[in-house]
Amino acid sequence: MSQRAQSNYIPALTGVRAMAAYLVFISHFAYVFDEKFPHSVQRFFNEFHIGVTIFFVLSGFLIAFRYFDSFKLTKAWFLQYLKNRVARIYPMYALLTIGAFIAYHFTQNQTVTAGQNPVVMFFMNIIFVRGFFDQFKFTGIAQGWSLTVEECFYFSAPFIFLIATKYKKFYIQPIAVTGLGALLVLIFSHVNWFGFFGNFTFMMLYTFLGRCFEFYAGIQLALIVRKQKLDGTSKKKFTYLGFFLIFFCVWIMSALTIPKGYEAGLHNPWGIVTNNYLLATSIAIFFYGLLTETTLLKKFLAHPFIELLGKSSYIFYLIHLGFIYNFIHQGMNNLNDYVFELYDKWGVDWHSPFEYDSLNLFYAFIVLNVVSITLFKLIEEPLNHYIRKSDFLIKNKARNPENESAKIKA
Repeated sequence: MSQRAQSNYIPALTGVRAMAAYLVFISHFAYVFDEKFPHSVQRFFNEFHIGVTIFFVLSGFLIAFRYFDSFKLTKAWFLQYLKNRVARIYPMYALLTIGAFIAYHFTQNQTVTAGQNPVVMFFMNIIFVRGFFDQFKFTGIAQGWSLTVEECFYFSAPFIFLIATKYKKFYIQPIAVTGLGALLVLIFSHVNWFGFFGNFTFMMLYTFLGRCFEFYAGIQLALIVRKQKLDGTSKKKFTYLGFFLIFFCVWIMSALTIPKGYEAGLHNPWGIVTNNYLLATSIAIFFYGLLTETTLLKKFLAHPFIELLGKSSYIFYLIHLGFIYNFIHQGMNNLNDYVFELYDKWGVDWHSPFEYDSLNLFYAFIVLNVVSITLFKLIEEPLNHYIRKSDFLIKNKARNPENESAKIKA
């Protein structure tokens, strides 16, 4: 591994990916905690969607940390940059999206297509544009809406860097970007086009224009630390301060009134401010601590097993809802029926290990991780290496640091 690759790879931040994916998983199944806990606990876990914000801040940091000092807005550089982004994000998303629409053919699950033409919905999902429409944002792989936000950032990042370096305009950028989003809402909220920038809540929570500050927070962190020696010798407590502030933001959102027709305090206007701005800042503080300090939490997140979970967390995020989870859930229901049939034959009145929602959720969590690691090792990682070393978009150059295996792992 080259010195450059080593400096750009931070194991603890890979572990953070697993933490973020698991937080989102908990938020989607928070109703399970209403069985044995006060409703306030369920409300708290319901706001664990913060894993998405963690992903966004992390993306902003990593892209800036790797590319800010070396980017060149030339055709060759841009094609190489896009090639690396496609290799990282697209193969598994495309394969799982195809799987989702194949499953739709058999199940006719209308959440996959929002009642629209499945061919049109498939192409809108495969090229990420469904994320611009409120009515279509949860089609295909429902949680994949966030990839539209990510892709918008990837395309924007080189221009963000250019404006920041050439014109010295960085801090005004998120204001201008969100202002553009507000302008689009003012225009299209009066046009009934499947919710295309149809309201401010959608724009602020489900589009890059509304959520850009999270990426800018990560970029700002990269600009702060890129000249520092990240040797973990700092004795400050930013890691635990940031960690506390993250969950303080969760508590704030859990205490807010949920607007009618929505599911979380996140959708409250103050929830949007908390999630998009206060939480993003808290996460940046947390990351700064991980980068500059040596703590038990950092050692835990950098553990090789947690690192592996982090590497496979992208797949976990994509499959924890949808046809694969549904298949696992149906399998546990069938096992539950089979167990009770055995009990009837034996003439016993025992409990089934598959009759409790909380236990079934735990089983599903384990199976989803096994599937994710398997798909990562057998499909995602090999395809990532293959695309980066191929002549896709631009001819591969021998000994290109951008295509070294260490860069792929990062």
